[in-house]
Amino acid sequence: MRDLLLERMTLDIDLVVEGDAIKLAQEIAPITKAKVTLHPHFGTAKLQWRNRSADIATARAETYAHPGALPEVKSGTLTQDLARRDFTINAMAIELNPPHFGELIDLYNGQIDIEKEIIKALHNKSFSDDATRIWRAVRYEQRLEFSIEPATLAMIKRDIDKLDTISGDRIRHELELVLKEELPEKTLQRADELGLLSKIHPSLKGDDWLAESFDAAGMRCIDGKPNLHLYLALLFYRLTAEDTEKVIDYLHFPKAEAQVLRDTATIKSHIKELATAGLAPSMVYEILHGYSLTAIEANTVGAGSETAAEQIELYMNVLRHVNPMLTGEDLLKLGVPKGPRIKEFLKRLREARLDGKIDSRKEEEEMVRGWTGK
Repeated sequence: MRDLLLERMTLDIDLVVEGDAIKLAQEIAPITKAKVTLHPHFGTAKLQWRNRSADIATARAETYAHPGALPEVKSGTLTQDLARRDFTINAMAIELNPPHFGELIDLYNGQIDIEKEIIKALHNKSFSDDATRIWRAVRYEQRLEFSIEPATLAMIKRDIDKLDTISGDRIRHELELVLKEELPEKTLQRADELGLLSKIHPSLKGDDWLAESFDAAGMRCIDGKPNLHLYLALLFYRLTAEDTEKVIDYLHFPKAEAQVLRDTATIKSHIKELATAGLAPSMVYEILHGYSLTAIEANTVGAGSETAAEQIELYMNVLRHVNPMLTGEDLLKLGVPKGPRIKEFLKRLREARLDGKIDSRKEEEEMVRGWTGK
C-alpha cells in the first residue's frame, strides 16, 4: 500500500487472510496455474507464476517475551495483524472482499504520514520490542526521502542500546538490506549519525570516504551496482585485520563473505609493497594471486595509492591470465622428474613470462633445459 500511494514501482504482492492462508493458497494455485510453496510452521505460502509472485499470510498477533526476542505468534484478526507492524506507513491494507473491494484500511493514519513524508513508529515500545526496527526506520527514511518524526527519533535514541539484545545474524541481515538499497551510502551516513554503525564496531564510519568509495565501485561495474560482497569489503576496509575478525565473528558471516573480508584485509597489508614504483610483475602476481577478485577489487578502490591501484589493475586485466605454454606433461618429456620440481618449474616459467624474459614455447623449453642441464 505504501508504494501504491507513493506511485512507486513495486512487484511485491502481500496478502493477509483472516483464516487459513495455507488452505487459501492451495485453492488459488490451480485457478491461477501458479506454483505454490507452503510454510505451515509460519502459516504462510508463496504463489509464483511467470515472473510474478504473491505471498499469503494468516493474520496474526505477536507478543515479545523480552527485548530482542523473536515474537511469539498466534492466529489473529486483521486489526491485530496491522497492530504488529513497525511504522504507520507500513500498517495499511486494501479490502479485497466484496462489497468493500478497494477500500483503504488505515487504522494508524499511514496515508496522512505519507503525505507529511514522515516515518512514525506505531507505539512507544516498538523499538524495545524489536530493535531491528531502528535500522528499518533509517532505511525507509533514506529510500523514501522522508524524515523520522521527532517522537520516533527520541524513541530511537532512548532504545538504541536495545540493539545489543539482537543476534548478530539479524543485524547482518539488516545491514545486507541496507547495502541492497539504491544509494546505501546515504543510509549508512544516517546510521553513523545516529550511532548505529558504532554498535557493530566503534571504528565503522559512514563518511565521505565511504560514499566516494561506493561511488567509485559503482563506476567500475557494468550495471553501476556493485555486488554485496564488494560493498561489505569497502564498508569494513578501514578496520584492522584483528577488528575484521571480530566483526566476522559478531555478525556470523557465511564462509564466502568472511573469506572476502579476510582477503581484503590481507591484501591491504601489502599496499605499501604494491605502491612501490617499478615492482616486478611477477611480484605483483605473487602478492595478489589466490585471493578473491572482489577483495582485489576493493583494494583497487580503497588503496589510496595511484601506483598500487595501477599495479592491481595490471593484475586484474593482464597478469592473472598469464600461464606458461608448457604443461606438466611437457616437463616430464623434457626430463624433469615427477614430484615437486614440476610445480616449481611451472611457477618459475610463469614468473619469467610475467617479467618479459621469455615469450615463446621454444624459449620456455630452452629455459627448462638450462635448469635440468639436459
